[in-house]
Amino acid sequence: MQGLDQDRHVLLPAPSGRSTPPTTPNGSAVAHGAATSDGAVTPWEALRGRQVIDLAQPMRRGMPQSPNHPPYRMALERRHGDMNRPDGGSAANELIVTGGHVGTHVDALSHVSQDGLLHGGRPAGPLQSHLGFSDLGIDTFPPYLGRAVVLDVARVHGVDVLPAGYAITPDDLDRAASGLTLAPGEVILIGTGWSRRWSEHDAFIGVRDGTPGPDEAAAHWLAAHSPAAVGAETIAFEHIPAGRGHAVLPAHRVLLVEHGIHIVETMNLDPLLATGAREILLVLNPLPLVGATGAPVRPLAVLA
Repeated sequence: MQGLDQDRHVLLPAPSGRSTPPTTPNGSAVAHGAATSDGAVTPWEALRGRQVIDLAQPMRRGMPQSPNHPPYRMALERRHGDMNRPDGGSAANELIVTGGHVGTHVDALSHVSQDGLLHGGRPAGPLQSHLGFSDLGIDTFPPYLGRAVVLDVARVHGVDVLPAGYAITPDDLDRAASGLTLAPGEVILIGTGWSRRWSEHDAFIGVRDGTPGPDEAAAHWLAAHSPAAVGAETIAFEHIPAGRGHAVLPAHRVLLVEHGIHIVETMNLDPLLATGAREILLVLNPLPLVGATGAPVRPLAVLA
C-alpha cells in the first residue's frame, strides 16, 4: 500500500490556473517581462540598490490565525550542550509543527471545493488521500517574479486602517486602481491597513467584529482582470462580517474554484503601504509541499 501511495503522488507539477513561466536554455525561470536578448542589463545590476520590503508576518507560537487550521508550534528539540562533539562543537535544532494556512501563506487550488468540485470541474475525491492531493496542490504553483499592483483601499477612504467588518466593493477597487494598468497574469495586492493590528490578537482574527476584505462582487471584479494571484492582510482575505466568522467564503469560491486564482493571506503590507508605492516587483514562492492545500511564503517587494 505504501508503494501505491507513493506512485500515486509521483506526478510532474501541473499548471495551477496559469501557464508555467518561460525558461532559458539552461532551464532556469525567466522573470515576467524581463529582457533576455544579448546585451540586456543583468537582473542583479538592474536591482542593485533597490529597496526590498519583507511582506511576511513573523511566525511564532500564539500568533493570530484562523481557528479552522492547526496552530503553529516550534520547540527547541536539541539545545547547545545536549550533545558535544569531541572538538567542543555543539548544535541546536528545533521541531516545527504547522498547518499550511498559518502565518503568511498561499492557498493552493485544492484548498476549496464547491459541491465536491475543484477548479476546472474536477471532483475532489479522486485527487485526495491521506498524503494530500495528487494534483492542484501548492507544489504546482509556479514561482512568481513579476509586477504587482497595490490597491490601497484604506488610503482611498483617508484612513490608516479600514473598519472591522468593512466590505470592499468594486467601486472601492476602481478608485484604488485609478491611473493603474492591471495586466493579466500579474498580482493584485489589496491594502486595508489590517496588518497594523497584528499585535491585537482577538481583534485581528475578527471573530466578534469581523475583518475588512473584498465582498463577492469585488471578487468578481478581481477575477475579471485575470491575475495570477491576489493578496491581502487578513487571515481570510475576504470580507468577514461581524459575528459571522468563516461561515461562508464566497470570494474563495469565485477566485480559487471558478477562476483558478491563488490567494495570499496574512501579508504584512504595513511597511509597503507606508511608502505609497502602487506598483512593485514581487517575489512570491511558497514552500513546495507536495500535495498540500497551502504553504507558508515570504513575499518580497522590490521598489522601483
